Amino acid sequence: MALCQEWLPAQGVERDMIFRELNNAKCKTYLLASGSMGRAVIIDPLKERVERYLGVLAYHGLKLELIVGTHTHADHRSGAHELSELTGAPVAMHRRAPAPHVRMHLEDGQRLIVDDFELKVLYTPGHTPDSISLYAEDRVLTGDCLLIHGTGRADFAGGDAGEQYDSITRKLFALPDSTLVYPAHDYRGHTRSTIGEEKTSNPRVAGRSREAYVELMNNLGLPLPEGIQEALQPNQTEIETAAMHFPTLAQLNSVRQLSPAGVAERIGAAAAPLLLDVREPDEYTGELGHIAGARLIPLRELPERAAAELAPFKEKEIVVICRAGVRSVTAAAILAGLGFDHVCNMKGGMLDWNDARLPVER
Repeated sequence: MALCQEWLPAQGVERDMIFRELNNAKCKTYLLASGSMGRAVIIDPLKERVERYLGVLAYHGLKLELIVGTHTHADHRSGAHELSELTGAPVAMHRRAPAPHVRMHLEDGQRLIVDDFELKVLYTPGHTPDSISLYAEDRVLTGDCLLIHGTGRADFAGGDAGEQYDSITRKLFALPDSTLVYPAHDYRGHTRSTIGEEKTSNPRVAGRSREAYVELMNNLGLPLPEGIQEALQPNQTEIETAAMHFPTLAQLNSVRQLSPAGVAERIGAAAAPLLLDVREPDEYTGELGHIAGARLIPLRELPERAAAELAPFKEKEIVVICRAGVRSVTAAAILAGLGFDHVCNMKGGMLDWNDARLPVER
């Protein structure tokens, strides 16, 4: 598999491509494969269907080359990590994805080439900060950004209805009208639509201004998805619910946020905070590096190690850090539940710290 930054349109060559939706359910998982060369990509796998995917691959004689997540799901467990462990195929998600075991972080416009077909990554945030769509010649897989005659909700942490409107109208609606639309969810029995159809008849977007769309989406009043507590944080952390008692959404929402610039200011103050990095060890020394003096305690070890190792800092300010500022919110809420009253989260994590060109060590 090759990676390339620019997009080169297809030259009209007839291809033996396999394209299937594998779940036949409300949650969609897609298989794209080269029938002639036997290599495949699976997009948005479900944890409970991993054995089915392995069976489909074996039936068609396909080798799994890549697993792509269009975003961090809140309503079901992702099977990406388990499928990767069983097949050796890397997991790819946008660089804003919070999970620790993503081996390939994607950028807007990046091209994924598998044998004789290619996928262009379109960064389409709004439903979540890490949402992407995948454009493959005559079709686009839109994740939860654009649904068939609907759009994904934008009221989860990190969601932004204005960004979602821009993603739909500036990125997806810029594709040819004939482009087939395949979303990650459908609740009405639809299988596909087209960009042209969604432009003219999607009731949430068609003829609606950005301001009107934001007003609509901010007042939907939708209930939380069933099982969100069992899906969202495990998908963000790759830690099973049985291995950790995760904080509630209310506890997560109460965590105080601090920008990277604010953290940098506090580091230079007389009463500097304790910097607590909760990533995995390979991330701590990896491409994003770490802040000088940051203490490493991986999130999965934090409940057991906090009492013994952090007790001397119970009255001190603690700033919790991770890759994208998501796992660290979970860690901060856990510490608050253990009686640490001066805990805050570094918003945007080491991604935003690096983007601000603040100093790192590796």
